[in-house]
Amino acid sequence: MECSYVQLDDLPDEILLIIFKKLDNFDILHSFHGVTNRRLNRIIHDPLFTSNINFVTWSSDKFLNKLSSNVILNRFCLQILPDISVKIKLLHLESSLAKNILRAADYPNLYGLGLYNTSGKTARRLFTGKKIKMKFF
Repeated sequence: MECSYVQLDDLPDEILLIIFKKLDNFDILHSFHGVTNRRLNRIIHDPLFTSNINFVTWSSDKFLNKLSSNVILNRFCLQILPDISVKIKLLHLESSLAKNILRAADYPNLYGLGLYNTSGKTARRLFTGKKIKMKFF
């Protein structure tokens, strides 16, 4: 029997999209953003993966932050978000990281923001500061 193997790059775009749709956008962006493969970069920059980004996950009785380390947070804030910011329409954030994420880039097409684990006081503080400028419709 002859041994053969298939690489990710051997799959057609349609199959990659089917696979990637089954995964979380956060994981797709974190795993594939900045790879030297132009084809993969084009696919992950599709609005399917960049328009709605969820930084939280539900765990038994509360929302938890997916940004488990400063390395991941810094990568999103310094590389990924500035690169895709014009494509982002919805953000779902845990309140403790909202300032970092919102300051990482301008989001001209952002029309929805989900804040989790927040109080009214925290929300007021986030949106009354002079450093965060957002348009609300």
